[in-house]
Amino acid sequence: MSTDAAMSGPVTLTLLNGQETDCLPLSDRGLAYGDGLFETIRVVGGSAPLWSRHLQRLERGCRTLRLTLPAEQLAIDVERLARCRGEGLIKLILTRGSGKRGYAIPANAETTRILFGSNAAVYPAEHAEQGVRLFACETRLGHQPLLAGLKHLNRLEQVLARSEWQSSDYAEGLVCDLTGQPIECTMSNLFMRIAGAWVTPDLSQCGVQGVMRDLLIERVQQEGGFVQVRTVGYDELLSADEVMCCNSLFGVWPVIQLGDRHWPVGPFTRQMQSLAKQVYL
Repeated sequence: MSTDAAMSGPVTLTLLNGQETDCLPLSDRGLAYGDGLFETIRVVGGSAPLWSRHLQRLERGCRTLRLTLPAEQLAIDVERLARCRGEGLIKLILTRGSGKRGYAIPANAETTRILFGSNAAVYPAEHAEQGVRLFACETRLGHQPLLAGLKHLNRLEQVLARSEWQSSDYAEGLVCDLTGQPIECTMSNLFMRIAGAWVTPDLSQCGVQGVMRDLLIERVQQEGGFVQVRTVGYDELLSADEVMCCNSLFGVWPVIQLGDRHWPVGPFTRQMQSLAKQVYL
């Protein structure tokens, strides 16, 4: 019986360029230089509801990195893994493939696609119900407009930021840029309710343009609202009426504390939670 036939429960399956294997050449440029992109895709009911949005981000990243995007093959791989998982996550990695030593892009580079599944991320229910506390990270995000918004393989800033706390008192960490302006959290995007409107930080210099962030901006506009995408000062964040963070795995978490500042779980955040949940119904 083939691996794909076992659909009743989660199946461990790793695909390298469509073939079942867990072996990657040591000469791969993704391993050597972080030369590539990745996505973490939620699987519900044997499908990936936000796949089209993940693909759009991959398209932007491939244009910037000058990678060939094997879109049709990726769609086949994602569908296959989603059916096998049923529920859970798919980690998708694109690299420039193997090459000789040195930063120069090989003339005959062929994109390598790596996909594997895992169990769904499990977070305490109270994070969504009661809200989370943010740790104020000291690690700062450097400015690089060329890579801003992309989910490339160089994640050391996030690794260092997340290493700053171990206490379970904090579910997420706030990360600012070199000028001290709030940009995002370590694994999610940030929204603030300011002067009667939603505001989310501009990501033209740094940060990751999350698929849930984009979806919520669109849904708010469809509901007749408006989301301001702009630079946000730290004092503005502290003066906000409501604060929330979001990603495609956990949806929306209300933020209830940052340092000495406390926020309520407000009605507008609850509306955003409802919009995020609709994606996976």
